Amino acid sequence: MDNLAHNFNQIKKLLAPKTKIMACVKADAYGHGLIPVAKKLLSSKADFLAVASIDEGIKLRQANINSPVLILGLILNKDIEALFRYRLTPTICDKGSSCALNNKARSLGKPVNVHIKVDTGMGRIGVLYKEALEFIKYAHKLKFINIEGVFTHLACADINKGFTLQQIDSFGCLISKLNKAGIYIPLVHAANSMGVMGYRMSHFNMVRPGLVIYGLYPKGNSTASGNKREKVSLKPVLSLKTKVIFSKRLPRGYGVSYGHDYITKKDTRVVTLCIGYGDGYPRNLSNRAPVLIRGRRFNISGRICMDQIMVDVGDFNIKAGEEAVLIGSQGSKKITVEELARLSNTIPYEIVCGLGSRVPRIYPVTPRKP
Repeated sequence: MDNLAHNFNQIKKLLAPKTKIMACVKADAYGHGLIPVAKKLLSSKADFLAVASIDEGIKLRQANINSPVLILGLILNKDIEALFRYRLTPTICDKGSSCALNNKARSLGKPVNVHIKVDTGMGRIGVLYKEALEFIKYAHKLKFINIEGVFTHLACADINKGFTLQQIDSFGCLISKLNKAGIYIPLVHAANSMGVMGYRMSHFNMVRPGLVIYGLYPKGNSTASGNKREKVSLKPVLSLKTKVIFSKRLPRGYGVSYGHDYITKKDTRVVTLCIGYGDGYPRNLSNRAPVLIRGRRFNISGRICMDQIMVDVGDFNIKAGEEAVLIGSQGSKKITVEELARLSNTIPYEIVCGLGSRVPRIYPVTPRKP
C-alpha cells in the first residue's frame, strides 16, 4: 500500500499544480482489491474515482466511500434510479439516455451531474467527434442535467504518436468551440496512463491514470515531453504467492500433467503448487513462465491445470509448505507482471485483472515508527 501511494505521488509530479487526478479503480482496482485500494488513493488525495459499471460504484458506496465516482461505461435506463440512490456520476453520449436521465432527475427534483464521452477515434462508446458539439449543446439545455465533465480516450497512445496527437488536437478544438458558444465544462480529461506519461498536452485539467498507479509501465519507463525525457520511478503494488502443496521424486522419462507436454530428462523432484488457471493464472504460460522457490528460478513444467501447477526442481529437496512466488521478489530474484505479459503475448492489464476472486488479497500493515 505504501508503493501505491508512492506511485500516485510520482504521477502528481508530472502534472501542473491544479490538475486533478481521477484514479481508475475499475476491474477490482485492476485485480488489486477495490475497497482497500480506493481508500488508500483517496487518503493520497485522489480527486475522483473511476469505475466501469454501476455495480462497482455501488460497492464503493456500500463501503462508506463518499468521494465523487464516475461510471466510465454506460448504463441501461432500468439502472437510472440507482444512480440517484448511490450518488454516482454517469457517462452519457446520446439523446435518448440523456432525456431519460433528465426526466428522472426532474421527477425527483434532483439535478444530476454527468460526464459526456466523445469518440475522437477509439470507435467504442461516445458521441462521434463531428456530432459532439451539437449533442453537448442539446444536453446543456436540459434543465436537470449538469455537465460536470467531458472526456475522450486515447486509442493508440503507446504505438502511434501521430494519431494520438490528432485525437488530442480534435478534442482541444471541441473544447474551444464549446467555450466560444458559452458552454464552460469544469472538468476536461483525456489522458490515460500513457497519456499522463507521454503527452503533456493531453492532461487538460484532469487526468485518468490506471496502470501506472499499480506500478506497471504502459510502455518503457520514462515520459516524453518534446525532446525532454523524464524518468518515472514506479514500484509494483502486487505480488502473487502460493505454497508448495506436494513434493515427490519422478523417474527419468515420466510425463507431467495433461498431454505429457513435459517429460522428465532425469530422475528428479517435481513439486505441485496450489494455483492454476481457475485462479486467473494464464494457461498459455505452461512450460514457459518462471517460478521462484528458495530464491531460485525454476520453470513451470507441463500444462497448467485448473487448480494446480507443477515445477521440476531437480535435486532440491523442496517440501510441502514452502513459499512459491509467481509475481514479485524472493531473495535477489524477481518476476514482473511485464515479463509474464511478454511470455503470454498479452498486456500487463490482462495479467493483473485476470486474477480470480478465490485468490485472497492480503494487505500488510506498515509498522508505525516509535
